Amino acid sequence: MEIVITKLKSNEGVVLLELLDESNESVKGVEVAIKNNTCIIVFEALKSGKYAAKYFHDENSNDVLDNNWMGIPKEGYGFSNDAYNMFGPKDFKYWLFNVSTNIKIKMSPKY
Repeated sequence: MEIVITKLKSNEGVVLLELLDESNESVKGVEVAIKNNTCIIVFEALKSGKYAAKYFHDENSNDVLDNNWMGIPKEGYGFSNDAYNMFGPKDFKYWLFNVSTNIKIKMSPKY
């Protein structure tokens, strides 16, 4: 499976992504460099099933999603299926996608 995150604000820092199973349990976490405002993440030999992903653009490489004084993220973040509501992510069920063969998932962060 390949995840492509586009429209990143800059090439600074890294993308931290967590792949989750359908029970919202962590399967794998990765830290990936950014090139041309895009990040490509490849997961090899995943079992067929439903998965979800959450990530953020850690622009200052401090391993934390930085927020302003109101708690609003100052760095880009996202969820599989670009599952956003006005004030954060949609319910987890909207993040899920099926993996049965090699697929490509595209996502874009919210800043």
